[in-house]
Amino acid sequence: MIRSILNLFYGTYERSLSRDVKSGPVPEHIAIIMDGNRRFANKLGKKTNYGHTRGADITEQVIEWSYEIGVKELTIYAFSTENFNRSTDETVQLFELIGKKFDHMRESERTHEKKIRVRVIGDRTLLPEDLQESAERIEQATKDYDKFNLNVALAYGGRQDIVQAVRKMADKVLKRQLSLDDINETTIGDHFCPAEGAAVSNVDLIIRTGGNERVSNFLPWQANGNECAAYFCAPFWPEFRKIDFLRSIRIYQTRLAEQKRKEQHRTTRFLSKIRKTNKS
Repeated sequence: MIRSILNLFYGTYERSLSRDVKSGPVPEHIAIIMDGNRRFANKLGKKTNYGHTRGADITEQVIEWSYEIGVKELTIYAFSTENFNRSTDETVQLFELIGKKFDHMRESERTHEKKIRVRVIGDRTLLPEDLQESAERIEQATKDYDKFNLNVALAYGGRQDIVQAVRKMADKVLKRQLSLDDINETTIGDHFCPAEGAAVSNVDLIIRTGGNERVSNFLPWQANGNECAAYFCAPFWPEFRKIDFLRSIRIYQTRLAEQKRKEQHRTTRFLSKIRKTNKS
């Protein structure tokens, strides 16, 4: 009885929140740090791989929610360079799971009907050969799609990404393929991963689950440089719900509204000063 009442309340609140969110601006690019798979499994007395598997199911749902609401680009932090410190068994199982998900997406009609383009960002040379092959297959199968971009960060580190971008530009300068005078923010952004195709765009909203309020070396150029909105929430990633996702969008919209008010206030003060100067 109590569960039925809670489900009814949840459904009503979700629908109401969804209507409110859809009436406002939607972030074009969302980046997610999917934290808490291992702690979720530990809480239930399960093996670590159980948490990763449940987390992967949530990831599929979030891709769907993002597409439905009108998001154009989604970047998920699947495996950082620091994650290589984990046990070999956990790493192997996680890589196998990611590879299977890539193959599933490549074969899924939904991917092709919705024209979802999948790209891997990070140092893929650090990945097992079979995972590299799975990544290559999904990228090739979706390379001509432009409706929705899904970036999967694997063996990724933000600082390392900046270093490799600098190296690329330095190499081009030495080969006289790039002039120092031509290097600006756009040029730098174009040299980040992925190596081919359009660069990862500026992040409008970054989400982190699991209760930690930090961005962990994730897309520092695209996120911090853009002063994007941030949403930190307590649920572990396998517990992430649609209402959590919608709340994050509302945080983004609230931030935009605050920025607009500040800009209007500054404009009003500026015009007021001009009027006073003209009167004097």
